[in-house]
Amino acid sequence: MSAASVLQQKIRQTIPLSDAMEFRIDALGLDSIRVSAPLSPNSNIHGTGFAGSIYSAAILAGWALCTHILGEHQVEAELVVAQADIRYRAPVTGDLQCRASTDENQRAQFLRGVREQGKGLLALDIAVGDGPQAQLRATYCAVARGRTG
Repeated sequence: MSAASVLQQKIRQTIPLSDAMEFRIDALGLDSIRVSAPLSPNSNIHGTGFAGSIYSAAILAGWALCTHILGEHQVEAELVVAQADIRYRAPVTGDLQCRASTDENQRAQFLRGVREQGKGLLALDIAVGDGPQAQLRATYCAVARGRTG
């Protein structure tokens, strides 16, 4: 089973909303991720993407990328969203598609923070759609297991 499949299964089993959304990881690299969720279970009264589902898919994309980075580097940490802001620019009329990436420098700083200070932060810009129709800026906080912050 691929790393993407294992991570997707973990997310869908431990975060019930993601299963209801039919959340999928379409592509996963060390520094990038692409996820999607079909429009039908994530639509609003207008037949476009429900804002809460758009936000959730974007948050999950970033969380999945951070979780993957930690796992690939064998760093055990609890991961939470420290802060997030979203801008909705246009209706999402098809499947929710989110993408996020980081670079080697940001990744190294994130991992170094967890290893050396017990806490690392990674800020990600997550695009929803091609426009993008929405843009989420989120900071994820990883706290080394056994530390309180």
